[in-house]
Amino acid sequence: MTIENAAAPNPPILSYIKDLPNICSLAGLGCSLLAIYFLIIGMYPAAMIGMIWAVGFDWADGLIARKMKGRTGDDRAFGGTLDLLIDIVSYGVTPAILILSYADFSTVFLPVVFVTLVFGAIRLSYFSTFGLSGDAKYTGLAIDNNSIILVFVVMFAGYFERSTFAIILAVCGLCLAGLNVSQIKTPKLSGNPVNVVILAVYTLGVTLFYGWSMLQT
Repeated sequence: MTIENAAAPNPPILSYIKDLPNICSLAGLGCSLLAIYFLIIGMYPAAMIGMIWAVGFDWADGLIARKMKGRTGDDRAFGGTLDLLIDIVSYGVTPAILILSYADFSTVFLPVVFVTLVFGAIRLSYFSTFGLSGDAKYTGLAIDNNSIILVFVVMFAGYFERSTFAIILAVCGLCLAGLNVSQIKTPKLSGNPVNVVILAVYTLGVTLFYGWSMLQT
């Protein structure tokens, strides 16, 4: 076999860390990790900030990837898989821990969070397999909307008893999970520059709201 015909070696695993969209994805994973940590110790305002910034970085990685020139097919494939794996943490595991945390990790809520995790995994697998529909829309509610909605819902936690609000979160989680795997068609919000600006404003608003609430305690 000649040198010309020899297969090129695969790039080193860690070489993909240098890719800017992947850096954004990993930053989002870091935000989700912080959110999970703060949920476990009961610092909900800090957790909500972590959850919404995870969405922000998730949207940013796709936006940057579409603007970059010279990315190979392998770069796109690796980035897509990395994004998918991080999504199950950010939009599946983190909301599940949010529900469990408000429920004081009661085993009664385990079936609820199991359903949300199963539906989330199925939703992501379906999108990974089939992508957008023929009219460039998602089939089912995109799973990043779960965090966007939940951080808003938690703003009203102070108006309810903790046990009551845990049930409200569980119901919200189940409703969102049902929408994730439904046949409804929803637009790809992250692909629209106007929606990116709206998310940026929303993220800053959420950060200010919860940051202020932390200062009051």
